[in-house]
Amino acid sequence: MQTRLFFNATEEADRLLKVHDILCQTYGAPFPYFSTKGPLDTLVSALLSHRTRNAHTAVAYQALRQAFPDWNDLLTAPASQIATLIQVVTYPEQKAARIPDILRYIKTYNKGVLSLDFLTTMPIQTARQWLENIPGVGAKTSAAVLNFSTLRLPALVADSHHFRVVERLGFVTAKTPVSEAAYQLEQYLPKDWKGREYYDHHEALMYHGQHCCHYKDPACGRCPIRQYCQYPKQTS
Repeated sequence: MQTRLFFNATEEADRLLKVHDILCQTYGAPFPYFSTKGPLDTLVSALLSHRTRNAHTAVAYQALRQAFPDWNDLLTAPASQIATLIQVVTYPEQKAARIPDILRYIKTYNKGVLSLDFLTTMPIQTARQWLENIPGVGAKTSAAVLNFSTLRLPALVADSHHFRVVERLGFVTAKTPVSEAAYQLEQYLPKDWKGREYYDHHEALMYHGQHCCHYKDPACGRCPIRQYCQYPKQTS
């Protein structure tokens, strides 16, 4: 069982900020945004990505975009056609039914306009909760829509690499659902951070998980944040 070594919220926030600064410097922040999609496009892409490799998600998204330049046209398309277009993703039939349902929900809420631009009029937590009230939209997807899209809002995405790093650092436990990890981490982030800082934080920790803090045989000996991490202490 993991033992947390830090309990004071101020100390935790300070430690996480030091980790952030070191990893941003190590991996070259500010990081270029990997996407220029709007929030609705980002949502569709995120829904396709569930349990699917990024390369397959990109292929499926492009197939949908070419077939339906206007997402309104997807609403009347047969589910079988959609499933064929996105067959490279995991659970294509399920997603072929779910995505149009979610788009219809948005269009109905937005009085006949298929857009998520109205999210900018909401407080950030209200916008996240609104998205997560949609069946099939979880915390990671809601944060991606707000932060990765052109909205560039301050919402933290925690993927598996990010989660592994913060779990070994002791900010969350192994039993913490990944869906809740980002919300817990946001408690320690500076209140004046904008979307850019949130994005850089996610990218820096994700890169660290990919290139150093591996699932198997993490390279603790060359880890630039080892002094702030309890994992080497547990495994030495």
